[in-house]
Amino acid sequence: MKNNYEIPTGKRKPLYRFLEILPGALSYAAVVLLFLLSWINPILGAIYLLLIVATTLVKAVGTAFRTIQGYEVVKKAERVDWTKRLEDLKDPHAAYERLHGRHEESYGFEEHVQNLRILSAVEGKSEPKPDQVYQAVIMTAYNEGLETLVPSIDAVKDSTFPKERIIFVLAYEERGGEAMEQTAQELRRQYRGVFGKFILSKHPDGLKGEIVGKGPNLTYAGERLAEYVEKYHIRKENVIVTSLDSDNRVHPKYFDYVAYEFLVRPDRQHYSYQPVSLFTNNIWEASAPMRIIAMSNSFFNVITTMRPHLLRNFASHSQPLAALEGMDFWSKRTIVEDGHQYWRSLFYFDGKYEVVPIRVPIYQDAVMGDTLWETLKAQFVQLRRWDYGASDVAYVGSYLFSKERKVSFWNLFPKFVRLLDGHVTLAIMAPIVAFGGWVPMLMNLGSRGAVAFNLPNVVGWIQTVAAVGLLITIIMSLRMLPERPEKYKKSRKFYMVVQWVLMPVVAIAYQSAAAFYAQTRLMLGKYMEKFDVTRKVVKK
Repeated sequence: MKNNYEIPTGKRKPLYRFLEILPGALSYAAVVLLFLLSWINPILGAIYLLLIVATTLVKAVGTAFRTIQGYEVVKKAERVDWTKRLEDLKDPHAAYERLHGRHEESYGFEEHVQNLRILSAVEGKSEPKPDQVYQAVIMTAYNEGLETLVPSIDAVKDSTFPKERIIFVLAYEERGGEAMEQTAQELRRQYRGVFGKFILSKHPDGLKGEIVGKGPNLTYAGERLAEYVEKYHIRKENVIVTSLDSDNRVHPKYFDYVAYEFLVRPDRQHYSYQPVSLFTNNIWEASAPMRIIAMSNSFFNVITTMRPHLLRNFASHSQPLAALEGMDFWSKRTIVEDGHQYWRSLFYFDGKYEVVPIRVPIYQDAVMGDTLWETLKAQFVQLRRWDYGASDVAYVGSYLFSKERKVSFWNLFPKFVRLLDGHVTLAIMAPIVAFGGWVPMLMNLGSRGAVAFNLPNVVGWIQTVAAVGLLITIIMSLRMLPERPEKYKKSRKFYMVVQWVLMPVVAIAYQSAAAFYAQTRLMLGKYMEKFDVTRKVVKK
């Protein structure tokens, strides 16, 4: 990678260590400050609490609005004939002449016409054509069986992009054992001739300089992919790489959509492409707490696709092979290689890097185990891994204050603040909103101050107003549900509504607790360097 900038190993420098401690220190301080201010003066505690609760109210209203807006945009993008728009790029001048002046309500039509006009002006200047673009899919696997992998690979097979220009790489782990090896060989036999190439990449266990995680597996597979592309004289600049987990099922139009967005950008190597991750594959089978978390995460992804300036790489994403190879693919030093990839790419391209929203879904599984206890435990393990993204605060902050920084300070500083604020807010918001109203009263039991004793009622009233946002969330969750399996009665949808009474408990026991866990580990220097794979369970 340029400047050899990677997550450090061993003892950290003082600045880096300070920034690792910072998220957890701020989170704990935010909670302690409520008690301290309430002890000094209940009015100070009340003001502090009301500022936090009011912020939550504003965010709840904004979340509801953005969820509705985002969902409607996703449905519109799904209806677009991306294959036809991609075909238009073969002869942009003729397509522009045909479409110019026409009015259509379809999603992004005006932008499409403008793209054709711009491409007409540069036609013949070595710009790649649609039939020169290749899609490479790297699907990572650990010990998943055919019941998980086959539907995910079939989703790639059933996509509208030409199969002869899809290179499929099954990236599996040696530590997955003999069963995983047999599964990989069976899949190669089953999909022989379906794609342009089906490559098996077995990542060796225990390679030097690697944590036990998904990033090293992706990078090893990326290197195998680059070797294949070079051997068959395919231009790496024209190969788009999509990383998928074993349970990821792409929308049929996803690859055409990505290819379109790739081709209409002149600086196309400086972009990655982010779909909307929806955790709904098995939502009808999952238990209630996991359904709440799955739908909440789905809402968050729908919302962020409407705010491209805040968009970051998450889970599955696509990026050109030439760019990936230049930055040595993904990090082999973190368990959150997806979100971390945004920062690596931003620094590699000296700030000239953006994430393009792809507003069609990639469907993923909600967490599910063989028993309720296994499910509850697996969900916490997954969330604490995601929340370990707080480790990027130190990675970004140390670069922000580095003399070798190539990115504008005032461009990077707001991103750093939003990153830090996001992790602190995730940790503190739920417990403070749920219990904070009682703190001024409890800290002033000997006093009969009206402010302290009426504060729980005030907070309760604000929470009631915020419940309107929750009601909208419930309605949207029902709209986003896939078709009900025949084995379930219609009454099961009733439980999909009732489940939301568990939202406060889930928010504290999972989202807040997992964030505090990850930040505490960072504070203590007990780094999480093992990727705990979320087991994929398919109920028969």
